[in-house]
Amino acid sequence: MKKILMVAATSTFLVSGFAVTEAVAGTEKKCKACHNFSAKGKVGPGLLGVFGRDAGTADFKKYSNPVKAGGWKWDEEHLRAWICNSKKAIKEFSGDKKAKTKMPPQKMCGEKGDAIIAFLKQLK
Repeated sequence: MKKILMVAATSTFLVSGFAVTEAVAGTEKKCKACHNFSAKGKVGPGLLGVFGRDAGTADFKKYSNPVKAGGWKWDEEHLRAWICNSKKAIKEFSGDKKAKTKMPPQKMCGEKGDAIIAFLKQLK
């Protein structure tokens, strides 16, 4: 009986963990170095529900001032620019040529960026 329960529990774990493991093995694996795919922050804010959220509004204490000030939503346009080059994007989004962000440029542009955005849309 114990053996059957162990097999069932292991199977459930493998099936439920498969999508997350597979997703993290893709281009978004780079995100995982600094972000969690939950609401909990890490080095950067948690990414759960990031798509459509107002910038700088997650429960995260380490935002740079321009991100805290926000004024934009994390939609496709803003995410695409941000994950390609966050240093350039923060200047554009804030309208401040001296604006800075703690996130280094990821250079995840084009198809790689589109794959990350598609992944972020799923995190609800």
